[in-house]
Amino acid sequence: MIVIGGGLAGLSAAVALAESGYRITLLEKRPFLGGRATSYVLPTGEHVDNCQHVTLGCCTNLDDFYRRAGSAGKIRFYDHLEFSSPDGHRGTMYRSPLPAPLHLTPSFLRFPLLNWADKRGIARLLGHIVREGGRPPEIIFRGGRPSMLDWLRRHKQTDRAISRFWGPVLVSALNEQLDQMDPLYGADVFWKGFLANRAGYRIGIPSVPLANLYDGCRDALIARGGEVRMRAAVRRLELTGGAISGVSFDSGEVLRADHYVAAVPQDAFPDLLPAEVIDGNLSLRGVRKLKASPITGVHFWFDRQVMSEPFLSLFEMTTQWIFNKSLLFGGEKTRADHGQYLQLVISASYELIPRSREEIVDMCLAEVRRVLPAAQEAKLLKSTVIKETSATFSPSPGCDINRPNVKTSIQHLFLAGDWTATGWPATMEGAVRSGYLAAEAVTSADGHAQTFLKPDLPVEGISRVIAKRK
Repeated sequence: MIVIGGGLAGLSAAVALAESGYRITLLEKRPFLGGRATSYVLPTGEHVDNCQHVTLGCCTNLDDFYRRAGSAGKIRFYDHLEFSSPDGHRGTMYRSPLPAPLHLTPSFLRFPLLNWADKRGIARLLGHIVREGGRPPEIIFRGGRPSMLDWLRRHKQTDRAISRFWGPVLVSALNEQLDQMDPLYGADVFWKGFLANRAGYRIGIPSVPLANLYDGCRDALIARGGEVRMRAAVRRLELTGGAISGVSFDSGEVLRADHYVAAVPQDAFPDLLPAEVIDGNLSLRGVRKLKASPITGVHFWFDRQVMSEPFLSLFEMTTQWIFNKSLLFGGEKTRADHGQYLQLVISASYELIPRSREEIVDMCLAEVRRVLPAAQEAKLLKSTVIKETSATFSPSPGCDINRPNVKTSIQHLFLAGDWTATGWPATMEGAVRSGYLAAEAVTSADGHAQTFLKPDLPVEGISRVIAKRK
């Protein structure tokens, strides 16, 4: 069994199949595992995540994958979500003893960064999402779908509700701007993450560099007779009589197996097969139509402590999240004379792609100093900017028609990747779901079907009583 790609999709498929008795050869073109959710070491010795990745309580399959990889204990969960307006005023959301979907209501009602008109509109629309079980029927209509922004405006959401509630959550969760986002995904984020279950919104953040989460995957594959080959860039998939017969490399080497899982990004997959095969295959040619969306990570090292919280979400600014990496990596709160490492995240960062590193650093530093007063007197020791121009596929309205199933019409070929038809957007949860679905398809093709996919969190409380779709 050959798995091409060592990101979360490939790793989850490989580990699940290895535990089921398959001997896996995992091929990864880079010198590290994790794909886009990984980290590396700077020449100065610091471990840097390519971009901060988080999980939520509703990500049941990602949680299962971390368990299989032996990394469940390396994820730290938080119940309080703290937000800041541009003037530095703060607001916090946290869980109360009330049942879903009311568990966040007390903190929402006291939330100081929204007024009562904002809150009334938000409450009405959240109630609508609950009643429809996360799938409001008016989103789908003849002639196409509106954008998430269009849908919010149709439901009379105020500008402040959009910029301080819907936008901060959805742009970060889906890595796309509201006017380019399918509202089906947007409604589902709030349903699964905030409304269906009391635990869905809890944010989980790795307490180690991302690359350290995957050591157990390599060990598990090797222990079961498999092989993990790094710097192994596959040039193409070999076809014989309409079936995959091997993978070839620039060196001329060809590897063969009974089945093949292509777990590469959507923009890389078409290059593995002849153009006429992709264009002539109804289930595959839509992949070329999937758009990409960028993420930018900005890393700051200060000469002193400037932030005490583990993380902070910012409203109406270019910077969307600040993560206190010094604290999250397990260190104690630093003394005033010790340095501190912060990572900033900007999702759907189209406007930053053409900008220089210096421009981005200056802009983000000014924003950090606006919301963190202690940073105003701190010295920035060093910084780095990491742009991922094709970080995820864009969840644009109607994009699902272009997402292929994990089982293809090409014999022996299966797909994995957050861009496949998982029912989820481009998240780590979606990537793991695709890996598990691909593993299920392989076992089914071999006549001993197994189930790896974990169900969503159960709908509970009042949500269970009033939701039309359980």
